[in-house]
Amino acid sequence: MTVAGPAGTGRGSLRDRAYDTLRRRILEAQLQPGQRLVERDLAAELEVSRIPLREALRRLEAEGLVLLVPHRGALVAPFTPADVRDLFDVRESLESLAARLAAERSDADGLARLADRLEAARAATRAEDRAAIAAANAGFHTDIVELAANPLLTSMMRPLEARTHWLFRLTAQRDPARQCAEHEELYAAISAGDADRAAAVAHAHVTDGRAESLALAARWSHPEIDPQEVAARRRRRGS
Repeated sequence: MTVAGPAGTGRGSLRDRAYDTLRRRILEAQLQPGQRLVERDLAAELEVSRIPLREALRRLEAEGLVLLVPHRGALVAPFTPADVRDLFDVRESLESLAARLAAERSDADGLARLADRLEAARAATRAEDRAAIAAANAGFHTDIVELAANPLLTSMMRPLEARTHWLFRLTAQRDPARQCAEHEELYAAISAGDADRAAAVAHAHVTDGRAESLALAARWSHPEIDPQEVAARRRRRGS
């Protein structure tokens, strides 16, 4: 039985509301890596029962944002330095490919959307709005994947979107003006249709953030939590 909500509210919509709210809080770093998510408290706050809440948590676990630890409950995923390293390994290859394809295949409407996103990043940078900077920068990378017009690439990148957005938010203290300038250069290459240059700029841009992001990730590390061991235990338990 769900907790009373707006008239006509079903379990699916309650689950979606819980998912959307928790996802936004994690991506905006309102909930920190390693922080425990107490089901009882969240259910009361979000006005849902534990069934839709647990469904939302499992969905967030599939995105890599939540860790469900046997006998301990749910945690915001620690996002360890190893996780950051792995994310950069994948992004360096796939985002270079996305930039190359975007330069080859983008149209006027797509470039206009990318330019709008870039202007949002400029405005956020001028306003020193860290949350808006992170959202605009993550959105810029997502838009490039869309411009690449490759459904397989899109499907491969989609599971990384939340983690990439999270990374931008958690590393918001990196020089935003420099990131904005690098995005300007990438946009110029894509809009000029220069595929080789776009791929090279994208690779350099991702690589440029690796060392500093890894250093920042060490601050969020929770060595007592090993996500791989947690996943292995869950597989052994058949959960």
